[in-house]
Amino acid sequence: MPTDTPTADDRAIALLSKARYGRVSVSMRALPFVTVARHIVVDGHALLRLHRGFGYHSACDGSVVAYGADNADSAHAEAAVDGSGSGAVDVWSVQFVGTARLFTPSEAELALFGEAPSTADGVPYDPVYLRVEPQFVTVHQLSGVPARRSAHAV
Repeated sequence: MPTDTPTADDRAIALLSKARYGRVSVSMRALPFVTVARHIVVDGHALLRLHRGFGYHSACDGSVVAYGADNADSAHAEAAVDGSGSGAVDVWSVQFVGTARLFTPSEAELALFGEAPSTADGVPYDPVYLRVEPQFVTVHQLSGVPARRSAHAV
């Protein structure tokens, strides 16, 4: 029976579409590694662009990875800009776990990614692309998070 009630997967995809960057995690030589990646969502898949020079794409290809994104920093920025005075914001995080595969994006997908960074760790940015087919999706939301008032450093 069809339903108009959005699923957790639908909600995760909608939220992930609101963020531009996240972190992909993979195990390399039995050690966990995490790196930043640009993502887009196409047909329920997370498509990732990361720097080839990091070398993580080789470990990711054919492996189960975790990809996560959130609005933790932007939520506080939005609260400051909107001037609501509420002093609290909602923070969400999304995580996809699934098998990653190297792929060549279409022209339309490249356009969705937008311009790539010029450098990564001081060397020219060399993009490589992964498609993650989510097999397990989680969404977490914190409500009423106190808005940031000052730096966290002591």
